[in-house]
Amino acid sequence: MAGAPTPPTRLKVGLVQMRMTADPAANLATAVTRVKEAAAQGAAIACLPELFRTLYLAQREDHDVFDLAEAVPGPSTEALGRVARDLGIVVIAPVFERRAAGLYHNTAAVIDADGEVKGIYRKMHIPDDPAYYEKFYFTPGDLGFRAFDTKAGRIGTLVCWDQWYPEGGRLTALQGANLLFYPTAIGWHPSEKARYGTQQLDAWRTIQRGHAIANGCWVAAVNRVGLERPDGAGPGLEFWGHSFVCDPLGVVVAEAPGDQEALLIADVDLARVEEVRRNWPFLRDRRVDAYGGLTARYLGDAP
Repeated sequence: MAGAPTPPTRLKVGLVQMRMTADPAANLATAVTRVKEAAAQGAAIACLPELFRTLYLAQREDHDVFDLAEAVPGPSTEALGRVARDLGIVVIAPVFERRAAGLYHNTAAVIDADGEVKGIYRKMHIPDDPAYYEKFYFTPGDLGFRAFDTKAGRIGTLVCWDQWYPEGGRLTALQGANLLFYPTAIGWHPSEKARYGTQQLDAWRTIQRGHAIANGCWVAAVNRVGLERPDGAGPGLEFWGHSFVCDPLGVVVAEAPGDQEALLIADVDLARVEEVRRNWPFLRDRRVDAYGGLTARYLGDAP
């Protein structure tokens, strides 16, 4: 009996950097169009930004916003699943998941090339900052960090705030994911951009390049773009774009602009994972016997 086909060693990934509108249906239509364009350009995987169906909803606390949530499977995964099946492309679809009445998650659905939802990842780290009031909306993920076998290979996905935590990338890579996706919605408070903008953007790029280097794997970060004021007032958030793909040495091989929509297509050679890990054998030299302290909140106040 024939086994499953061997995933490709070389492939293209498509990152959809979008400018969102207040119309969820229009955003989904744009996402479908961009995924089709990615497939037409040879992409084996297409990834959408965090919560792509809406303006970034956590700028305010509003109970009516929960009406925007959907089940998984649901409208977004069904529409994108049809595209995945018809065009043979893997799709990462971040959604505002309604799990049950009063229980919601910030979720990334991995849709395989046959159109079926291969699995979901629920965002583990939930921020609570000015204009990022996600703790009001989202229950922390309870599925842990996950890797998924797809037609395009074994991949992992985390979501936005997860990108600042090396533990998440490490645990996903340790499950065999050779390519980590970080769909995100990150930007500047306009009043802070002039003073802090350059260093904030550099920190965001650097931490994710660090995940690639530390784990010897590919990393793809997918952001939205544009100024958003969901309530039509206030300063809003200016999402900074700059979606990018880097190789296992952290070399950025493709990057989108910061101020406009883009479909970023990048060539990924998964053989680089083996090559880099042979020369920089970080996984080999890990002292797994000495890391027990990582399960503590803080060790500095120990007696």
